Amino acid sequence: MRNGVTIINPEQTYISVDAEIGRDTILQPGVMIEGRTIIGERCTIGPNSHIDNSIIGNETTIHSSVVRDSKIGSHTTVGPFAHIRPDSNLSDNVKIGNFVEVKKSTLGEGSKVSHLSYIGDAQVGSHVNVGCGSITVNYDGKNKFQTIIEDDAFIGCNSNLVAPVTIGKGSFIAAGSTITKNVPESSLAIARTRQENKEGYISKLNLKKP
Repeated sequence: MRNGVTIINPEQTYISVDAEIGRDTILQPGVMIEGRTIIGERCTIGPNSHIDNSIIGNETTIHSSVVRDSKIGSHTTVGPFAHIRPDSNLSDNVKIGNFVEVKKSTLGEGSKVSHLSYIGDAQVGSHVNVGCGSITVNYDGKNKFQTIIEDDAFIGCNSNLVAPVTIGKGSFIAAGSTITKNVPESSLAIARTRQENKEGYISKLNLKKP
């Protein structure tokens, strides 16, 4: 605190003796910082966040989230309620939103995973957008496989990327797709059945509305 770190409630904050925290960083109540954690300047660590043995850049915000054995760049936001698991590397200007889990993955500058997603064993390029509910399917029950998403790709909501698979630069994945084959650069991949409406189906069954 004498060196310019703001600790809102010291009695509800734990800081490892090996930690380093930059000037003008704010620690909200309930924060736990363990191991050889390094936090840059002008960061905000939100309530009940847990950071263990990780490196955080400057002007980064961690909202009520868990970060372990990972590296997070500057001007990046994590959370609320995100989980950054070991061996993850988030570049500058990355956004990890609510209820997102990242494990053993790299995300390039400006990439976004905003809602309800799992990114595991993946290499994600720069300026990639991963839509809500999308996951990298990295485990077949026995082995782990890698997903590669190249720069400027767009992953539609509720997509499953079944590893090993590569999504080419600038490609689009249609929402609701399950991708099992590589997608070439600048392509649109659609992997879902075509919608078919059965008109009058309910009335023919004489089903009563509740």
